Amino acid sequence: AVDAPMSPASADVHPEDTLLEENEERMMIDPTSKEDPKFKELVKVLIDWINDVLVEERIIVKQLEEDFYDGQVLQKLLEKLADCKLNVAEVTQSEIGQKQKLQTVLEAVHGLLRPHGWALQWTVDSIHGKNLVAILHLLVALAMHFRAPIRLPEHVSVQVVVVRKREGLLHSSHVTEELTTTTERMMGRFERDAFDTLFDHAPDKLSVVKKSLITFVNKHLNKLNLEVTELETQFADGVYLVLLMGLLEDYFVPLHNFYLTPESFDQKVHNVAFAFELMLDGGLKTPKARPEDVVNLDLKSTLRVLYNLFTKYKDL
Repeated sequence: AVDAPMSPASADVHPEDTLLEENEERMMIDPTSKEDPKFKELVKVLIDWINDVLVEERIIVKQLEEDFYDGQVLQKLLEKLADCKLNVAEVTQSEIGQKQKLQTVLEAVHGLLRPHGWALQWTVDSIHGKNLVAILHLLVALAMHFRAPIRLPEHVSVQVVVVRKREGLLHSSHVTEELTTTTERMMGRFERDAFDTLFDHAPDKLSVVKKSLITFVNKHLNKLNLEVTELETQFADGVYLVLLMGLLEDYFVPLHNFYLTPESFDQKVHNVAFAFELMLDGGLKTPKARPEDVVNLDLKSTLRVLYNLFTKYKDL
């Protein structure tokens, strides 16, 4: 929500923020927003959580902008949360080195978040530029993804001053940036939908829905001499989902992008998550299901994913 059109910069812009190149943009949180109790609580809850996670690393975070811009603390946090080891230089002093490290760490973050439909509201430049809004978006997404044992305050928004240099003049506008919504929405506990109702109150109609979806998927999979008879099991390893997306969007999916004969749970989750990425790339909404649920033979989740495809591609 933009409150005002681009107007010449007003008095709340600091001198150091006016050193901009032509068309360069800088974002700052309006000082009054920083004093908002809910904003302060959000920052405190996130800092306490990060310090709890990193207690064994003897890292103490005090200020998010100063502690997260170079990728060092973010690397340690991600390694701890995801139980992985990132291949990056330990300490980097130069700006180029810091940005390269940050790029690597953020790519690992995106690999985790993007398949689950997170809108990535940050970039290497915004994090390295100590943009607190971008850093908060990133940390809220990580806290949600890893189901952090914390309660984030709901409906936290901030006023952001956007300053841009155009034809040598500074112009500023105010934008409202939403940092958190409701706990239910952020934690992925989606509202009940038609499938909940179908399962609970009209199980007899379930077979009709399944039949329609089987006819739809076979119409396309038959082109590869493949046939589905059981929705519950035949999509659980993600292979048919990936192939189906290629058929619906008319492209060949390179075989090195997914496991054609997945053996482990993780490989199957990778396939389904990759199919979800292809759906997002194709302009579909994020499926109301987790890849893990599809792999675990949760029929309702599988039906939601397929129905998502059916509604967009049924006329093909």
